[in-house]
Amino acid sequence: MLLVDGEPVLSSSAGAASRTGAVGVELVAALAGHPGLRDAADRLKATPETRISAGREGAPRHVYVFQREYATVDPARVEVHLIGGFSDASTKVVRSSGKKHIKQEGYSYPLCCKIVEVLHKSQQQFHLRSFCVLENNTTTDSLGNTLPVIGGFVVQTTSGVVTPASFDMNSRCPDEVVRRIRVSVCSYDPTWQGRLLETYDTQCDVFRIAPACWMPNWADIASSLNQLSDSEVLMQCSTSPAAEPPHFVENERRIWKYLINNPDWEETFPKYKPRVFHRTSDGSWSRYS
Repeated sequence: MLLVDGEPVLSSSAGAASRTGAVGVELVAALAGHPGLRDAADRLKATPETRISAGREGAPRHVYVFQREYATVDPARVEVHLIGGFSDASTKVVRSSGKKHIKQEGYSYPLCCKIVEVLHKSQQQFHLRSFCVLENNTTTDSLGNTLPVIGGFVVQTTSGVVTPASFDMNSRCPDEVVRRIRVSVCSYDPTWQGRLLETYDTQCDVFRIAPACWMPNWADIASSLNQLSDSEVLMQCSTSPAAEPPHFVENERRIWKYLINNPDWEETFPKYKPRVFHRTSDGSWSRYS
């Protein structure tokens, strides 16, 4: 069940129109226009961005979570902040039977619809605090390209306060490249299909990177992709080339180089066991197994 300000978010389509996505479409429209959520999004966008850098003396400890990963702080307190998706849809003219019609293509909108519908249909109560997505999180550059206003954020687990944030390359530890690969290959693994990847154990302050496998020919594919120019990498490997951060291409090449050097997944996950990392006294991460 999805709640805003303690009240359930209702859908008139819940009973009659059970077709895939119908409920999600209605809910997204309602949430995008909710005055309280719009005000919360405006306040969030007006908040100065925090720069997160690991290894800096006095830097607070943090846990970095990639797309398709999740980390649970307190299972008894389920507050939801939907942040980051933007209006990335492009207009395409489709012709059929001699007629033409306009079709909107993009990734953020259908993903948002799916997320809110899943939350709405769950027996668990989810308290929605932020809905800074789609038109509530979109700006344009000088060329008219749509961009997200907020691309990353940090949550203070003690207070629940959310702040826009950017992250240095060294702040995405531990095991950044392997985790990126796992997120990529999990889409081919039926045991992970449609699921988020649990990564962090908050009770033990431990990262457990669940094993994943990849085909040996991924090394050949990675080698071929690595021959592309930076502009070609952006156009072929990104769903929103104009919106990518400066380090996007570098991150892609790091993944490919790892696959080239480690074509056998068992070298990374011996005996199909997870990679476990403990936090050290200085705040860095050390591999335990």
